[in-house]
Amino acid sequence: MESEIGVTFLRHGRSRADDEGVHEGRYDSPLTEVGRAQAERRGQELLAQGLGYRLIIASPLQRAQETAQIVARYLSITVETDTDWAEMDNGPLAGLPLNEAATRYPRSIFRNPYEPIAGKGESEWGLYNRAGRAVEKVVQRGAGQYLVVAHGGILNAALRTIFGVVPWGNDQGIVFRFGDLGYVRLTYAPGQHRWIVEEFRSS
Repeated sequence: MESEIGVTFLRHGRSRADDEGVHEGRYDSPLTEVGRAQAERRGQELLAQGLGYRLIIASPLQRAQETAQIVARYLSITVETDTDWAEMDNGPLAGLPLNEAATRYPRSIFRNPYEPIAGKGESEWGLYNRAGRAVEKVVQRGAGQYLVVAHGGILNAALRTIFGVVPWGNDQGIVFRFGDLGYVRLTYAPGQHRWIVEEFRSS
């Protein structure tokens, strides 16, 4: 239908942080050569689908921006940056090796969704509210196909807002597994407030 809004949520490709074994989040690491090759392949696949994307909306972080720019070349569309699609602010964990982070910021027995990560980062509710705002801005653009290039955490939060699932606490709840260049394609019918999951690929 003409009024329908198509939204594809696409996670970035493999980043240097994946190879470094550090916490990513707001650690602004670029794609690796593997990640760039992954983005090239996904760009070719999205072009072949022929959905006619109007625009790419991307996180400001390097790994998402690089992915978006590579895919944009295949789709011949522009990339617009929206800071609301940045990954969860993980505060002092960003860029820390996993073993060092476990020593300096040990996980509490229970972390509720209002509690900032590592005491200084974003809470699950903060991430959820930001994701809801980001989804709302996409929907308010009106009919057409949109591609959002972002990160696993914020994309999980966005899907929770769409499906009416509250933020998780203590790592409990629903998780949508986005691997490198994983994506989910949805259609929204605004006149019926109905979301349809058309396709999900974990990688």
